[in-house]
Amino acid sequence: MEERTGIVRAVNDRPTDNPRAVAEAYWAAECTRDLDAVLAFYHSDAEVRPPSGPPLRGHAEIATFYADEIRDYPGLEVTIVNEVASGAEAALEWEAVLTDHEGGRHAFRGVNIVRVRDGKFERVHAYFDPTTVDETAE
Repeated sequence: MEERTGIVRAVNDRPTDNPRAVAEAYWAAECTRDLDAVLAFYHSDAEVRPPSGPPLRGHAEIATFYADEIRDYPGLEVTIVNEVASGAEAALEWEAVLTDHEGGRHAFRGVNIVRVRDGKFERVHAYFDPTTVDETAE
Protein backbone atom coordinates (compact mmCIF):
# COMPACT_ATOMS: atom_id res chain seq x y z
CA MET A 1 0.00 0.00 0.00
CA GLU A 2 2.84 2.40 0.75
CA GLU A 3 4.20 1.99 -2.80
CA ARG A 4 0.78 2.82 -4.27
CA THR A 5 0.45 5.82 -1.95
CA GLY A 6 3.81 7.04 -3.24
CA ILE A 7 2.58 6.74 -6.82
CA VAL A 8 -0.59 8.65 -6.03
CA ARG A 9 1.55 11.31 -4.37
CA ALA A 10 3.77 11.40 -7.49
CA VAL A 11 0.68 11.86 -9.68
CA ASN A 12 -0.54 14.73 -7.53
CA ASP A 13 2.86 16.36 -7.01
CA ARG A 14 4.41 15.94 -10.45
CA PRO A 15 5.62 18.94 -12.45
CA THR A 16 3.06 20.22 -14.92
CA ASP A 17 5.26 21.46 -17.73
CA ASN A 18 8.21 19.07 -17.96
CA PRO A 19 7.63 16.12 -20.31
CA ARG A 20 10.65 14.17 -19.05
CA ALA A 21 9.61 14.52 -15.40
CA VAL A 22 6.08 13.37 -16.25
CA ALA A 23 7.47 10.45 -18.29
CA GLU A 24 9.84 9.39 -15.50
CA ALA A 25 7.00 9.37 -12.95
CA TYR A 26 4.74 7.57 -15.44
CA TRP A 27 7.35 4.86 -16.12
CA ALA A 28 7.89 4.44 -12.38
CA ALA A 29 4.14 3.79 -12.12
CA GLU A 30 4.16 1.45 -15.12
CA CYS A 31 7.00 -0.54 -13.56
CA THR A 32 4.67 -1.36 -10.63
CA ARG A 33 2.37 -3.00 -13.24
CA ASP A 34 -0.63 -1.13 -11.76
CA LEU A 35 -2.98 -0.21 -14.62
CA ASP A 36 -4.87 2.42 -12.61
CA ALA A 37 -1.60 4.12 -11.67
CA VAL A 38 -0.58 4.17 -15.35
CA LEU A 39 -3.92 5.61 -16.50
CA ALA A 40 -3.66 8.36 -13.88
CA PHE A 41 -0.89 9.85 -16.06
CA TYR A 42 -3.27 10.34 -18.99
CA HIS A 43 -5.94 12.99 -19.48
CA SER A 44 -9.38 11.44 -19.87
CA ASP A 45 -9.37 12.52 -23.55
CA ALA A 46 -5.72 11.62 -24.24
CA GLU A 47 -4.61 9.90 -27.42
CA VAL A 48 -2.08 7.07 -27.70
CA ARG A 49 -0.81 5.99 -31.10
CA PRO A 50 0.67 2.52 -30.67
CA PRO A 51 3.29 1.13 -33.09
CA SER A 52 0.51 -0.53 -35.08
CA GLY A 53 -3.24 -0.29 -35.20
CA PRO A 54 -5.56 2.66 -34.81
CA PRO A 55 -5.11 5.50 -32.33
CA LEU A 56 -6.50 4.88 -28.85
CA ARG A 57 -8.54 7.65 -27.24
CA GLY A 58 -9.60 7.93 -23.62
CA HIS A 59 -8.82 5.73 -20.64
CA ALA A 60 -10.89 2.70 -21.72
CA GLU A 61 -9.14 2.39 -25.08
CA ILE A 62 -5.71 3.27 -23.70
CA ALA A 63 -6.09 0.55 -21.05
CA THR A 64 -6.22 -2.06 -23.84
CA PHE A 65 -2.68 -1.04 -24.84
CA TYR A 66 -1.39 -2.00 -21.37
CA ALA A 67 -3.63 -4.81 -20.09
CA ASP A 68 -2.11 -7.77 -21.98
CA GLU A 69 1.47 -6.63 -21.37
CA ILE A 70 0.83 -6.22 -17.64
CA ARG A 71 -0.79 -9.68 -17.53
CA ASP A 72 1.99 -11.39 -19.53
CA TYR A 73 5.01 -9.55 -18.09
CA PRO A 74 4.92 -8.91 -14.33
CA GLY A 75 8.27 -7.09 -14.45
CA LEU A 76 9.37 -3.94 -16.28
CA GLU A 77 12.46 -1.73 -16.17
CA VAL A 78 12.71 1.45 -18.25
CA THR A 79 15.56 3.91 -18.76
CA ILE A 80 15.38 7.13 -20.75
CA VAL A 81 18.58 7.29 -22.81
CA ASN A 82 18.02 10.42 -24.89
CA GLU A 83 15.67 13.37 -25.00
CA VAL A 84 14.84 16.22 -27.34
CA ALA A 85 12.35 18.61 -25.78
CA SER A 86 10.59 21.84 -26.64
CA GLY A 87 8.20 23.19 -24.05
CA ALA A 88 5.40 20.72 -23.37
CA GLU A 89 6.54 18.31 -26.10
CA ALA A 90 9.43 15.86 -26.18
CA ALA A 91 10.88 12.89 -28.01
CA LEU A 92 12.10 10.40 -25.42
CA GLU A 93 14.31 7.51 -26.51
CA TRP A 94 14.10 4.64 -24.03
CA GLU A 95 15.42 1.16 -23.35
CA ALA A 96 13.24 -1.35 -21.52
CA VAL A 97 13.30 -4.90 -20.24
CA LEU A 98 10.12 -6.89 -19.69
CA THR A 99 10.31 -9.90 -17.35
CA ASP A 100 7.95 -12.82 -17.98
CA HIS A 101 6.45 -15.19 -15.40
CA GLU A 102 9.36 -17.64 -15.80
CA GLY A 103 11.94 -14.92 -15.15
CA GLY A 104 12.89 -14.53 -18.83
CA ARG A 105 14.04 -11.03 -19.67
CA HIS A 106 13.03 -9.41 -22.95
CA ALA A 107 14.86 -6.21 -23.94
CA PHE A 108 13.55 -3.72 -26.45
CA ARG A 109 13.92 -0.03 -27.21
CA GLY A 110 11.95 2.75 -28.79
CA VAL A 111 10.95 6.38 -28.84
CA ASN A 112 7.86 8.07 -27.43
CA ILE A 113 6.80 11.44 -28.78
CA VAL A 114 4.77 13.07 -25.99
CA ARG A 115 2.82 16.20 -25.23
CA VAL A 116 1.91 17.03 -21.63
CA ARG A 117 -0.65 19.38 -20.16
CA ASP A 118 -1.22 19.99 -16.46
CA GLY A 119 1.18 17.19 -15.50
CA LYS A 120 -0.47 14.46 -17.60
CA PHE A 121 -0.08 13.11 -21.09
CA GLU A 122 -2.28 14.69 -23.68
CA ARG A 123 -0.74 12.66 -26.50
CA VAL A 124 1.75 9.78 -26.77
CA HIS A 125 3.02 8.37 -30.07
CA ALA A 126 4.97 5.17 -29.35
CA TYR A 127 7.53 3.92 -31.84
CA PHE A 128 9.07 0.49 -31.24
CA ASP A 129 9.16 -2.90 -32.89
CA PRO A 130 6.81 -5.17 -30.88
CA THR A 131 8.38 -8.26 -32.44
CA THR A 132 11.64 -7.59 -30.62
CA VAL A 133 9.92 -8.09 -27.23
CA ASP A 134 10.02 -11.84 -27.93
CA GLU A 135 13.82 -11.80 -28.02
CA THR A 136 15.55 -12.65 -24.75
CA ALA A 137 17.82 -10.06 -23.14
CA GLU A 138 21.40 -11.07 -22.55
